[in-house]
Amino acid sequence: MASNVNPTVRRRRLGQELRRLRELKGMTAEEVAERLLVSQSKISRLENGRRSISQRDVRDLCGVYEVEDHRIVDSLMQMAKDSRQQGWWHSFGDIPYSVYIGLETDAASLRVYDPQVVPGLLQTRAYAEALITGALPETTPTDIEKRVQVRVRRQERISAPENPLRLWTVLDESALRRVVGSRHLMRDQLEHLVEQSQLPHVTVQVIPFEMGAHPGLNGQYAILEFPDAADSSVVYIEGVTSDLYLEKANDVQQYSVMYEHLRAQALNVDQSRQLVADIAKEYAR
Repeated sequence: MASNVNPTVRRRRLGQELRRLRELKGMTAEEVAERLLVSQSKISRLENGRRSISQRDVRDLCGVYEVEDHRIVDSLMQMAKDSRQQGWWHSFGDIPYSVYIGLETDAASLRVYDPQVVPGLLQTRAYAEALITGALPETTPTDIEKRVQVRVRRQERISAPENPLRLWTVLDESALRRVVGSRHLMRDQLEHLVEQSQLPHVTVQVIPFEMGAHPGLNGQYAILEFPDAADSSVVYIEGVTSDLYLEKANDVQQYSVMYEHLRAQALNVDQSRQLVADIAKEYAR
């Protein structure tokens, strides 16, 4: 697969373009489904980029929308072809959050809030293994190792020499106090967090216990933003059996505002780094 082709992002862009063509035609998804003798849910999945789009799907939809410009049709057909190629994560087999990985791989910036654990991109290998083992007790050692390898591979976005991912993470103090694995492991993890927080493109802030109630008590979420203006921002909320992706402008705006409140209530960067370092020393005793 060419390095500049991300199948997840290609599907999103293609889906957005197909939705635009449908709306220009003044048709509903239900009307299109009736014309093509398919379910309305299939049209919705094609448009939101959650389903692979075949070149036949593109051809049929362009026919319904009466797209006469062959250059447009050819371009959409090529995007459909690219979207069916595999990203690096597919070599690891069935990954439950593969859609998210595809988005993260192409994102320019990522804002994360986590009230319970250190975010995956900032985890040590030992912490990741202990965390996955504890969170998924029925997972086999082989699958645990596969998940750890995927997590380590994702972290290459942080260490990339060119265009590294811009990461802003806000943590609740409980993520630093929860002993995952052992106290020795936690010391290493927090020392790693301090080290990573000194990178120019990584920002870490902590909300201390003394802050009390705050807007992030409802749980973890992430906001992904992309270098291409054509790609709308996405709010990602991880679930137990399924994940939620919010792309409507109003939803993204609400979560962005909430994130600004979290940043404002958290310790500043220097204070946060000091708190993490102090707790790491406590684990060394």
